[in-house]
Amino acid sequence: MKQFRIIFSMAIAVFSFTGVNPQFAKARTDSTASDTVVYQCPMKCEGSKTYDKAGKCPKCGMNLKAVAKPAPAAAYQCPMKCEGDKTYDKAGKCPQCNMNLAKVEAKKATSEHTGHNHK
Repeated sequence: MKQFRIIFSMAIAVFSFTGVNPQFAKARTDSTASDTVVYQCPMKCEGSKTYDKAGKCPKCGMNLKAVAKPAPAAAYQCPMKCEGDKTYDKAGKCPQCNMNLAKVEAKKATSEHTGHNHK
């Protein structure tokens, strides 16, 4: 009976160490490569609309072409946060308090979220 307990304990230890999914690490590296490329119709039927996956344009049926993801534009926000977290694309004045808008870093997209955010 004592041998059975030892063998059973060793089996559990072996399975716990080898139970890590190796595909998890591969999935994380693949997602970073796909974050820099988007797909767009070469005829620009839908303006500057982009897609995450390759395929065909829903309007003209042409194959979507891979293009580099555009860099996020600078965001401007009132330093007094009169309008909360509202941001603007261009520098200017706050419509509420008339202060100059300050440049702020763009927030990360939710797809880049890597942890829990409990509030």
